[in-house]
Amino acid sequence: MMPLVFAEKEEPMIIKRIGGSPEVKKHLEDLGFNVGGEVSIVSSLGTNLIVKVKESRVAVSDELARKIMV
Repeated sequence: MMPLVFAEKEEPMIIKRIGGSPEVKKHLEDLGFNVGGEVSIVSSLGTNLIVKVKESRVAVSDELARKIMV
């Protein structure tokens, strides 16, 4: 298990755990990040990642990406 920020680009991964405060967890769930769901990194822009989750592309900060364990 590793943080999403260290995952290989374009490689589909399964979300195993989401860390952080209850507010952070709720925010990530609202964006579509759920345990057991599939996620992949599309590209990185500076300290932000563009990720594909549930057929959508979402930008997440490096800090949030470190709370998503795959």
